[in-house]
Amino acid sequence: MKSQYRMLFAFVVVLVAIACVCSTSNVSPTTTPPTNAPAPTNEPAPTTEPDVQPTNEPPQPPQSQSQEFFTEEFDNPLSSDWSILTVTGSDKADPDKVTVEPQNGKLVWDFESEEVYYYLFYEGFSYDDVTVSVRADNRGKNNNSVSLICRYDPEVGWYEFNIANNGLYDILYADSSGDSIGYSRITNGGSNDIKQGKDSNEYTITCSGDKLTLTINGKEVNTVTEKKYGLREGGIGVSVSAFNVLPILVEMDWFKVIEP
Repeated sequence: MKSQYRMLFAFVVVLVAIACVCSTSNVSPTTTPPTNAPAPTNEPAPTTEPDVQPTNEPPQPPQSQSQEFFTEEFDNPLSSDWSILTVTGSDKADPDKVTVEPQNGKLVWDFESEEVYYYLFYEGFSYDDVTVSVRADNRGKNNNSVSLICRYDPEVGWYEFNIANNGLYDILYADSSGDSIGYSRITNGGSNDIKQGKDSNEYTITCSGDKLTLTINGKEVNTVTEKKYGLREGGIGVSVSAFNVLPILVEMDWFKVIEP
């Protein structure tokens, strides 16, 4: 009987000791992964891209790369550095019937209206001394003119070298300060170097200081000293004019701007 009590007492002591140990010891953190943890992998952890906040600003168009000296071969549409001006010589003139656009590497001037003077001005830079050249192929009637411009200021005026397909030329001052364009002749003449009819001509002008020079097909035709209007600097340009005969069709192969 005593031995049974000893065994029972020993069993109780063991239970009490276990209870005391459980109540006083710290619980170690478990190393068993949760049942919903992802399986281990050798792939690198994905990079987190920063959040891109939406914007209401419209995308900006690419900026044109303006050039001071260049050769335009008309393989692409003209840049925003070019502006258009049309002048009419009669009430019957209709500038909307004139198209000027690059086609197959040429700038094509197609007139279906008489008495329209169509200008393209390059305003990417302002020039003091400059040389401008163009090669123009006449594909229509013989009664038209091609012009080259220097020192263009839309509020003042410009110098214009006007070469007619019939062999004559003018060097003009165009006054744009009023409600309409006024033309004043500086000098004029004729040249056998102008190829008439359906043919190509290369025209070059140089504006250097107070000297204005016209060159046709590689030959200097005239140089004049100009001090009356005294334009100092400005943009450059090119123009084709139709008079009282149609159709007028001119194709330009290239347009060059170089240092004089």
